[in-house]
Amino acid sequence: MRKTPFLFLLPALILLILFVIGPTLFTLYMSFIDWTGKAKGFVGLKNYIEIFSRKSIINLEKPPLSPPPRGALIHNALWILIHVPLSTVLGLVLAVLLRNVKGGTIAKSMIFIGMVTPMVVGGIILRFIYDEHAGIVNAILRTAGLGWIARTWTAYPDTALFSLILGSVWIWTGFCMVVYSAGLETIPDELIEAAKVDGATSFQIFRHIIVPLLKPATIVVVTMSVLWVLKVFDIVYVTTLGGPGGASTVLAFEMYMDAFFRIPANYGTAAAIASLLTLITLGFAVYVIRLMVR
Repeated sequence: MRKTPFLFLLPALILLILFVIGPTLFTLYMSFIDWTGKAKGFVGLKNYIEIFSRKSIINLEKPPLSPPPRGALIHNALWILIHVPLSTVLGLVLAVLLRNVKGGTIAKSMIFIGMVTPMVVGGIILRFIYDEHAGIVNAILRTAGLGWIARTWTAYPDTALFSLILGSVWIWTGFCMVVYSAGLETIPDELIEAAKVDGATSFQIFRHIIVPLLKPATIVVVTMSVLWVLKVFDIVYVTTLGGPGGASTVLAFEMYMDAFFRIPANYGTAAAIASLLTLITLGFAVYVIRLMVR
């Protein structure tokens, strides 16, 4: 009888080994092998040294505040630093504002459309949004009397990366809003009513009651946002193809280029980039889990 629960777990465990653990270990093995020639051999850390020596991965020669390209690793870091705070704050504010508003459910559904839209379609939409002649961004600028700065924002090295980051905020904010909306339902109305009776303002209630009690939701939002940004690929590939001049490339895009696009294909360096992404992801996940346990 004690073995019965493990029998039920066995199918899931087999699938996990075949499609997650197995490929992960094989990718790690590939990262130590030279896959460019016919004779495949163990090369140690050569693939890792190669990817870190590339300017397309990390370019330390440029001044700190210079515009992209600065390398895929730094672009991913910039994506996290801008995307995560913006989408988190916007999701929280929208969830609070639309909580008890008539028609709030419809508004939430409209905001969430960006999240359920396939990333490839989202990338195509971003191309039109930022287009100099057909884009809504430039239409708004012209209406505001700023038509002189209108441009195709994804076609210039100094604006391409930041345009994609802001576009990803539009796509991801709906997810953050839904998580926070679920978290708000766990806060007792009596607690807020008691604070109002004691003379607390709306801002004080938000700061001292809502935000602290939504800490579990915030951890989920931040964790999922960082993991999503680390593996972002679709909108970069569709919108800019990593350009112009590598100004919007990211780690996942560099991995794809090494494995399937560049000649000769280098599966070893692609696997090294994938292993690096896995290591960063696991490190962040372990940190978040420890934070949740505390």
